[in-house]
Amino acid sequence: MTGSRVCLVTGASQGIGAAIAHRLSSDGYRVALTARREEALHAVAARLPGENFVLAADVARPDAADHLLSAVEQRWGGVDVLVSNAGASTSAPLGRTTDEDWQRMLDLNLTAPFRLLRRAAPGMVQRGFGRVVVVASITSVVGSPYIAAYTASKHGVLGLVRSAAAELAGSGVTVNAVCPGYVDTPMTDASVERIVATTDRSPVQAREALARKQAIGRLVSVDEVAAAVSTCVTNAAITGAALPLGGDGSLA
Repeated sequence: MTGSRVCLVTGASQGIGAAIAHRLSSDGYRVALTARREEALHAVAARLPGENFVLAADVARPDAADHLLSAVEQRWGGVDVLVSNAGASTSAPLGRTTDEDWQRMLDLNLTAPFRLLRRAAPGMVQRGFGRVVVVASITSVVGSPYIAAYTASKHGVLGLVRSAAAELAGSGVTVNAVCPGYVDTPMTDASVERIVATTDRSPVQAREALARKQAIGRLVSVDEVAAAVSTCVTNAAITGAALPLGGDGSLA
């Protein structure tokens, strides 16, 4: 039964991560939540219906994966479901994308999921069960102007997912990516602010422009992303997938 399963959700202090933590808790899983902001994590945890605990950490740190997995193992015996959701974006023309921007996107969006997967996979294989879901982006499969560093990191993490899924197939461990377009989250709010600051559009017009970039003509909800993650967790036949949400619209 799901109540015996243990989940670790990164980037769980707000937005998509908070919604995923709530969905998995509602589904009967025990949920460990991590992000940098401990106070915000406790606020999310207080709303979860099931057993949970909070681990404040910066997943971009080299020692974070071992710290987090060891803490969960000590408390609950191991991680059965890893949801690598923590991420960030940056926007700049290619010629003004700095080395620091590039490295920050790789560290958080690609290297951190790799370290978490590397640390979690052996225990999952040993137990004969594991689910790894990376919250990637529609930019994992299409390109878009002004976000070269972000897009490269998301293309990379999809390659990681597909390679790991092929390697672990048959072991009881599945590895998938959920690839939403623009989601109604604080990250999208930041995109709206950038559009307003660099164009003559109002916040409403900027948000509508982002909605029109998607085939469904609206922003994806955090609950829709959480439902897709739940599907990857519950359906053992899905592995190596890049599950698109919202359609690519004019991002293609």
